Amino acid sequence: MIPTHVRQLLEREGLDVLEFEPGSTPTAEAAAARIGVAVDQIAKSLLFRTKAGEYVLVVCRGAQRVSSTKLKGLVGSKCSMTSAEETERVTGFRPGGVCPFGVTGVPMYIDEGLAQFELVYPAAGTDATGVPMTFEHLVAVSEGTTAEVV
Repeated sequence: MIPTHVRQLLEREGLDVLEFEPGSTPTAEAAAARIGVAVDQIAKSLLFRTKAGEYVLVVCRGAQRVSSTKLKGLVGSKCSMTSAEETERVTGFRPGGVCPFGVTGVPMYIDEGLAQFELVYPAAGTDATGVPMTFEHLVAVSEGTTAEVV
C-alpha cells in the first residue's frame, strides 16, 4: 500500500502511479521488466551513511553503481550503504520501495544521467510501484540536487 503522504504528493503533482502485485518490483531489473522499460530508466533510491553518521540519499539509474569517489567528493566523507533495517528506519521505506519524495531531513543527490530519458520511474514507497515522470519533475518534486554520482 502506498503511504498516504506519498499518495497525497503524487495527487498534488498530477502524477500517476503504476501499481503491481506486492513484491513484484523489488529491484531495478524486476521493475524495468514489469514496466517494460530499460533498466537505466528505473530511478533507484539508495541510502548511504557518512563516517560522521549522517545520511544521504542517492537516486541513480537502475543498472548503474554509485561511485564511492564521486559520492565522497559530494559529501566530504567516505560513505557506506545502509542496511535494510537502517534504510527503513531513516527513510520510512523498505529497500525496493524507497522513493525520492517523502523523505525528510536527508540530503539527496540525483544522478544527472537520468536526464537522458524522456521518462524515469522511481518507486512510490513500495516494492510494487513505479511513477512515470520526467527528470525535471523528479528533481522539482524531490527537491534533490543534481550531480554526477555513478
